[in-house]
Amino acid sequence: GDGSAGGNRFIAGDGTVQEIKAADRKAPQVSGTTLEGEKVSLSQYKGDVVVVNFWASWCAPCRGEAPSLQQIHKETEGKGVRFLGVAFKDAKPNAEAFERKFKITYPSLFDADGQATLAFREVPPNAIPTTLVLDRQGRVAARIIGATTYSKLKPLVDQTLAE
Repeated sequence: GDGSAGGNRFIAGDGTVQEIKAADRKAPQVSGTTLEGEKVSLSQYKGDVVVVNFWASWCAPCRGEAPSLQQIHKETEGKGVRFLGVAFKDAKPNAEAFERKFKITYPSLFDADGQATLAFREVPPNAIPTTLVLDRQGRVAARIIGATTYSKLKPLVDQTLAE
């Protein structure tokens, strides 16, 4: 694709939060290559709480939430929380420019063809942006459909970390 929003079949989210009971959680099996060219798999992060954020450089709400995500990442780094972005249906130079502009320091999978995103079938990211919080077993504990904020995401991360 050309990295444009047209025809991607994703809708604008409204920030709805869905929390998932521990007994109903599923662990997606996701792996891929980061924008920096490194191989990464969610299985590497087991034992940590993981925040997975689906974003694209062409997505205005993604630009709006990027500073909050980076702030939470910096505050929770070294406390058992990892962040992984998923650059969805984007052009690599545009995604790299997005990360530079917003000073994103956590890795992002480069998912130009949407294959990594498809691995989240059980709790799909139906909108761009979408943010998932995975528990220490790698299971999806919460999903925010649409842009998130510090005050919405940080308590979900803290709650999952405390489990």
